[in-house]
Amino acid sequence: MADDRPNEVEDALAFERDDWRRPYDRDAVTRFHRALVSIDAVFKKFRTGFIGKVSPVHLFWGSFDLAVTRFSGRTAPPHPGGVPNLPDTVTREAYSHEVSSAGFWPGGGGIDEPTFYSYAYPTPAGFSDSRIEPGEAYFHETLGEFVLPYDTVRRARNPEATLLGFLQTTYDAAAANGAWERARLECEIGVPGRPRQIDY
Repeated sequence: MADDRPNEVEDALAFERDDWRRPYDRDAVTRFHRALVSIDAVFKKFRTGFIGKVSPVHLFWGSFDLAVTRFSGRTAPPHPGGVPNLPDTVTREAYSHEVSSAGFWPGGGGIDEPTFYSYAYPTPAGFSDSRIEPGEAYFHETLGEFVLPYDTVRRARNPEATLLGFLQTTYDAAAANGAWERARLECEIGVPGRPRQIDY
């Protein structure tokens, strides 16, 4: 059955009934677009270091976060669901297999600033205690995931390397603690859009 309400939002109002006037801040939208374009390029580069199943870099349907997800290839326990205004069947399909997922969202849902995040489902024992780069990243107990403020990356001497470090170390934490078969899933970072030369 189709649902015409926004997903992952408490007290969601159906789109056809939502006629609230909202301001449009052209400068803010332009800056957000520039940030997404830059982040997309780093996520795509990170994506090349994995030869297992990996999602495209995409905007997630509910909270409007830019995300990329790696899959271990093993099935996961059924997700408990309970995401506001999102059918549990959708959540269970999205998390039918083990994942290490990372992304960026502009704020909300417990954090009021633009933030990078990374989580594993199911969350393996030891994940939250893993050492993550850079030092400003931390495990957010309420959200159950690692977070890194966008401003930390933006102000870094090398923003791309800083973000790649966060993506790699949080993935390492998920894969190592989750006992992923890393030898068959990982490869050196490549060039987005350029096929690898494979010797058979």
